[in-house]
Amino acid sequence: MINRRNFSLGLGSILLAACSGGAPTRAPASRMQAVPNAGWDAWVSGFKARAAGQGISQTTINRAFQGAGYLPGVIERDRNQVEFKRSLEDYLAISASDERISTGKQMLVRHAGTLSQIEAQYGVDKEVVVAVWGLESRYGARRGDVPVVSALSTLAYDGRRGQFFESQLIAAMKILQNGDTTPANMTGSWAGAMGHTQFIPTSYLAYAVDFTGDGRRDIWSEDPTDSLASTAAYLSRAGWIRGQPWGGEVGTVSGTPTAVLQPQVPGPRIAVFRNFQVIKRYNNSDSYAIGVGHLSDRIAGGAPFQASFGPDETGLTLEDRKELQRRLTSAGYDTQGADGVIGNNSKSAISAYQRANGLSVTGEPSVALLRQLGG
Repeated sequence: MINRRNFSLGLGSILLAACSGGAPTRAPASRMQAVPNAGWDAWVSGFKARAAGQGISQTTINRAFQGAGYLPGVIERDRNQVEFKRSLEDYLAISASDERISTGKQMLVRHAGTLSQIEAQYGVDKEVVVAVWGLESRYGARRGDVPVVSALSTLAYDGRRGQFFESQLIAAMKILQNGDTTPANMTGSWAGAMGHTQFIPTSYLAYAVDFTGDGRRDIWSEDPTDSLASTAAYLSRAGWIRGQPWGGEVGTVSGTPTAVLQPQVPGPRIAVFRNFQVIKRYNNSDSYAIGVGHLSDRIAGGAPFQASFGPDETGLTLEDRKELQRRLTSAGYDTQGADGVIGNNSKSAISAYQRANGLSVTGEPSVALLRQLGG
């Protein structure tokens, strides 16, 4: 069965990569608009016959493709992906930032009744559900606005994994046929991940639930109820153990861990339990699972990791890098935030400062640069 474990293109991963300008430049909005493509037209004609052969009604097929088209921006994104290898310190600076923690706490209060009901039914800690929401779409603020039928059909026709994306498109047709949403409302990431917690269509069919009882499993609504419940249902079905922690810094959690990880040295040693592996079913990455777990702990009022990561290879600590970003921005070279993660925006700001001040243009942070910027 295809599930999220086999598909790491959820919007959450893209959002985290994009922080501090670390992601490849997004395709311009115009490139995410449909353009004429005779090859796509021919492929769609053949797909319609295959979809009908799998029980999709002609009415559903016609409605799904009305207004759909080939999206060149989707192919650009698919072919220009970069494998981001962030340190755990950088990853946590993004995934468990002060802003993400603060907003998570607000959402925990705002949706307290619903989250308590979801936790009671599925046994998954409400803070974990909220943390997944925070990482996947910034609590619903960035769910993606690309038409899913256009995106999936473009990738199935012209992408690297045509068979996979065709299976997702068939699943999307089934979702539409079931009446859970409309083609116009079925939007998501460029790769077809949808809703507040970024379900791909096959995972939606397997795990999404109608928690509101309105007859639709509506993960696209402004109301996140069905999305949050679907996430809990997914984790529950994946083997979540009620009442067991995901893990935590060695010395702060009790019980018998399945392993002790230290992804970055120096840095915290992290004891992990069975539920850590369950989180990885949502996104098969140690950093992602640690990010979700740690964010959930912070939302619940827990403390930051106590072990220090120490200076990086440039001699700067995380706080040094934040201060560098603040000083650059104050000097007129905007780094687009001060999270301590040196991405493309920060490097561009450093380069601009170096160029304007007659320095060698490297775009790289340094202790000397921090000192030169003063304070």
